[in-house]
Amino acid sequence: MADTQHSGPTQQQPVLVVDFGAQYAQLIARRVREANVYSEVVPHTATIEEIVERKPLAVILSGGPSSVYEDGAPQLDARLFDHDIPVFGICYGFQAMAGALGGTVTHTGTREYGRTQLSVDGGVLHEGLPTTQPVWMSHGDAVTDAPHGVEGSPPTPGAPDAAVE
Repeated sequence: MADTQHSGPTQQQPVLVVDFGAQYAQLIARRVREANVYSEVVPHTATIEEIVERKPLAVILSGGPSSVYEDGAPQLDARLFDHDIPVFGICYGFQAMAGALGGTVTHTGTREYGRTQLSVDGGVLHEGLPTTQPVWMSHGDAVTDAPHGVEGSPPTPGAPDAAVE
């Protein structure tokens, strides 16, 4: 007869959503769960050790209201990239990731809000998607110099590097 007792709940590998103060961090986690993938929101103060200990399938860096170059703004520990964990940055999370990897984020003097067009020419991130697609932007800062070793997309009107991989 097989032993049917369990030693505790099965630990699933989560997709961790690092919350940098976005109004939509919970929405990101919900969308991941709707794809039948376990997801949790963690604060931006979580250490790299705490994140790695969870053995995440991936990490999503949310947006937030800060500017990455301001004193006291939440920062991303570049040691996250020393681990074999896929990382996806959205808005502030993308800018924090670019800064942690040696890129430059600046105030562009142009604010971009709402729908705009993104033109894509290749890359894995946009593979199988239309070369021109509508995206939603809400920022006054932009990645103006992508980190070494990453490929940027053609710009939107307000973002020289709207996406990189």
